[in-house]
Amino acid sequence: MKSFASILFIFCFCIVMQPIVAQSQLIKDRLESSINSVDTIPDYRSKTNKLKLSGTIYKSDGVTPAKNVVLYIEQPNENGDFDLRRSGDERYVFHRSWVKTDNDGKYTIYTFVPGNDRRYNQLQQIFPVIKEPSKEEYQIETFLFNDDPLLTQRCRKRISKKSNPARILNPKEVNGLLVAQHDIVLN
Repeated sequence: MKSFASILFIFCFCIVMQPIVAQSQLIKDRLESSINSVDTIPDYRSKTNKLKLSGTIYKSDGVTPAKNVVLYIEQPNENGDFDLRRSGDERYVFHRSWVKTDNDGKYTIYTFVPGNDRRYNQLQQIFPVIKEPSKEEYQIETFLFNDDPLLTQRCRKRISKKSNPARILNPKEVNGLLVAQHDIVLN
């Protein structure tokens, strides 16, 4: 009888734990296996300041391309407000995207330039999260925009002293599309 109870307990435990194991394969609501090196953010086609953001993610040596690294971004809309949505009990930012680097460490995201939230003096920002294979995900510095009117000289000096000035994107217009290059070196 004890062995039957033990087997029943193990069976029930495995059934209960299966959804938890499956959830660990999700990267911010997406199966990692379904993520490609190119993605488009929701509402992209309706935006006026369309942006093609691409680059290479390198290993910590700054030279070796890092393959199969997931880059997740979320951002406010063109007015600087986060468009929050609901899926069941969960809330999420609508303007979000996932990419996974290819064998050469390359990624491309089609998005748009986010707006400033002038009520709170917030810069135009894209909020990135990195997920390396077999490591916990972690946030990296936000991507800023060179032509942001709130990005003052004082702010630029502080960024150059305390963080990576390369986080400031400098989009150039190419055939009606803003294009920015941003390489990332992993921790």
